[in-house]
Amino acid sequence: MLKIRQLQKKKQQEAELASGSTTPNSASRTDSPAKVSAAQLRLQKDITELDLPKTIKVTFPDSSDFFNFNLQILPQQGFYKGGAFDFKVEINGNFPIDPPKIRCLNKIYHPNIDLEGNICLNILREDWSPVLNLNSVLIGLNFLFLEPNPNDPLNKEAANVLVKDKNQFKRNVTNSMRGGYIDQTYYDSVIHRR
Repeated sequence: MLKIRQLQKKKQQEAELASGSTTPNSASRTDSPAKVSAAQLRLQKDITELDLPKTIKVTFPDSSDFFNFNLQILPQQGFYKGGAFDFKVEINGNFPIDPPKIRCLNKIYHPNIDLEGNICLNILREDWSPVLNLNSVLIGLNFLFLEPNPNDPLNKEAANVLVKDKNQFKRNVTNSMRGGYIDQTYYDSVIHRR
């Protein structure tokens, strides 16, 4: 970490020398470069290395804030094909020690996502490890739409239907994605409009 800061300081001084803006006072100002946290460095690295399929879209509402961004998943196969699912991603200053916090912004019928948008994905909870990167988390979330996991549900009713009757589960997903009711619960319309 120290070596990175030294390199940043050296580059900043070289840039000032090249632009001819170095004065005795400006040299002393570079002695205290803006501190960059370990979380910022890691997050910048993870974002730079994102290699996502076209079915995952990442947007930054505030271009200066990489700790909070939006995510959209557009499944092209499986039960949720044709949907557009929106998520809010929040990363705290203790990343990568702490996992990202991800919440679904749509009320959807899914075994691993409850009606409040909480997500049951093992790598966001007990299986989180600092060696996991943001790319693997987003791919894991995408996988929940390709292969919902009824063995670790947040929405137990949806999980039970998936296990007992896949055809009924498919009908429920289709109805809910259109903005319909299932068991007196209204779901958001999430059909992707191209």
